[in-house]
Amino acid sequence: MMLKGYLLTVAGLICFFEGLPYLATPDQLKRWLLKVCTLPSSYLRLLGGALMILGLLLVYWGRRLGG
Repeated sequence: MMLKGYLLTVAGLICFFEGLPYLATPDQLKRWLLKVCTLPSSYLRLLGGALMILGLLLVYWGRRLGG
């Protein structure tokens, strides 16, 4: 039961942080997305992989230090 609570919390935080730029600065977000579209796919894959590793490390450290 506690796992469901964690999953709902994580899903809620993801939705909040993903939606924040759309609410706060939609015009800047559109300009940034146009720039992202011009980047090479290899760069985006590298960036995505690095962010996934960082995310897993943060989850590991958070679970290890905070329970």
